[in-house]
Amino acid sequence: MLISILSMVLPVLVMILLGRLCAVSGILNDERHAGLKAIIGDVLLPVVLFQAFFTAQYDGKLLLTFALVFVSCLLALLAGYALRRFVRPYDRFFPVLMTSFEGGLLGYALFALLYPGQTATYAMVDIGQTMFAYTVFMAALKQADGKKMTPKEMALGIVTNKACIGMLAGIVLGGLGVYKAIAPTGVGAILMQTIGFVTAPTSALILLVVGYQLRASAKLLCPVATTLGLRLVVMAVICGLISRVLFALIPYDRQLMVALMLQYTLPAPFIIPLFADMKDDGEYVSTTLSVGTVLTVVLFFFVAAFSLM
Repeated sequence: MLISILSMVLPVLVMILLGRLCAVSGILNDERHAGLKAIIGDVLLPVVLFQAFFTAQYDGKLLLTFALVFVSCLLALLAGYALRRFVRPYDRFFPVLMTSFEGGLLGYALFALLYPGQTATYAMVDIGQTMFAYTVFMAALKQADGKKMTPKEMALGIVTNKACIGMLAGIVLGGLGVYKAIAPTGVGAILMQTIGFVTAPTSALILLVVGYQLRASAKLLCPVATTLGLRLVVMAVICGLISRVLFALIPYDRQLMVALMLQYTLPAPFIIPLFADMKDDGEYVSTTLSVGTVLTVVLFFFVAAFSLM
C-alpha cells in the first residue's frame, strides 16, 4: 500500500518543489506567475468545474451534502469570531482564515490524483463551500477590510467569475439531464474526451503555482501555528459531525467520505489577499496560507492511505 500512497503523494510534492525552484531560479516571476494563474483561473478551472457539475448526479444526496457543507462553513466562521482573541493582534482576518477551503486551486487537483476522472464526487462537497465563499465569506472578508458587501455585489461576483460561470453552466445542463442524454452517444464520448484533454494539465499547473506562492515568515510562526492548530481542531470536529449526520441519512459512500476528509484538510481560500487590503496583516495572512498548504500536503498522505483501505 505504501507504493500506492507514494504514487499519489509524490507527484504533489514534486510539482510544489518545482514551483519553488521556478521561483528561486527566476524561471517564474510575478508577471509570468500572474499569466499562469490567469490561464488556470479563466480557462482550465472553469472547464474542470463544468465537467464536475455536468456529470454530477442531481438527487437528494447532492442537496443534503450541499446544505451540510454550507452550514459547516458558517459554523467555522462563527468559531473564528469566538476564538479570535487567541491570535491578537493578528485577529482582524482570523475569522475568514478559519472557514471555507481552497477547493478550486487545490481540492480538485488533489482529488484527481486519488480518483482520476471522478471529480463529480468532489464537486458534491465543493458546491456548498463555493456558494458560501461567494456570499457569506466575501461579506465577512469585506467587513474585516472595513467595507460592506451588498446582495447585488454578491450576485455580481458569482455571475462574473469565470470559475462560477463554468460551475453554473455545468449545474444547469447537468440538472436538465443533458449529460445523461448524450453520454451513451458518440457526441458524448467526443465531448468528454475533448474536456479530458483540456483539463489534463490542470493539476500539475495548479501545484506548480502553489509552490511558487509558498512564503513563510519565521517571526510569525507562533500566531500562524496557533491559527492553523485551531483551524485543524475546528475542522476535525465539524468534519466528524457532518459525516455522522450525512451517513445517518444516506448509505455510506467511501469516495464521498474521502472527498469530505480532503475538503476539511484544505487551507483557507487563496483569494483573501486579492479581495481585501491586508495592510500590516498581509504577511500573517500569506504565511498562514503557505504553511496551511504544506500542512494539507502532509495530511494528504493520510487521506490517500484511507482511500486505499
